[in-house]
Amino acid sequence: MKQLNLFDTNASSLKSRLPSFVMNREALIKWKQRVFKYQETIKDSQPQQQTLFEMPKSSWHTVDDIKPFELPIHNCLFWRMPEPKYQFADESNKGYLYFIIDNTLPILLYCGETKLTANQRWSGVHDCKDYIRNYIQLHRIHNLDVAVVSAFWEHIPPEKKILLKWERELIIKYRSPFNKESWKYWGQPFKKEWK
Repeated sequence: MKQLNLFDTNASSLKSRLPSFVMNREALIKWKQRVFKYQETIKDSQPQQQTLFEMPKSSWHTVDDIKPFELPIHNCLFWRMPEPKYQFADESNKGYLYFIIDNTLPILLYCGETKLTANQRWSGVHDCKDYIRNYIQLHRIHNLDVAVVSAFWEHIPPEKKILLKWERELIIKYRSPFNKESWKYWGQPFKKEWK
């Protein structure tokens, strides 16, 4: 008989004995409907009128110009695709805002920004890849339609500070559920640890 190690950190007593929560079919449908209804109110609302003195001084675009659901769509595995051959006037304007969308309703799942290429930004570890995988997997388990796609806004400002501001404003505006800023509204049903 083997004696147990008193200080074995891999002992099963330290691991959670509860199965990880997996959303049932009805809960998933209701969750998506809640997100969809909220985002529909945002899409249907008119942008706030700004005065001349409130207009951004560093760019001719505003967050209200960015309409994620009206952008051309691409595969959700966009980081594996060849990089597009964009013609930038200079290197300062390289990059984009990117959006992960489930096109079945549609709902905006994630909003991000980068001054890097998609391959550089997403080739390594990126939690959103796990959320996408878990989201699709749950739809497959429950035999529900799912069409996760990506979209890009390429008219970015040269200043990283403004790009980050736009990203934050879009996350707050749409409450995209894969962004951590929105977890307080929608929870984390597709978090990284779920498998």
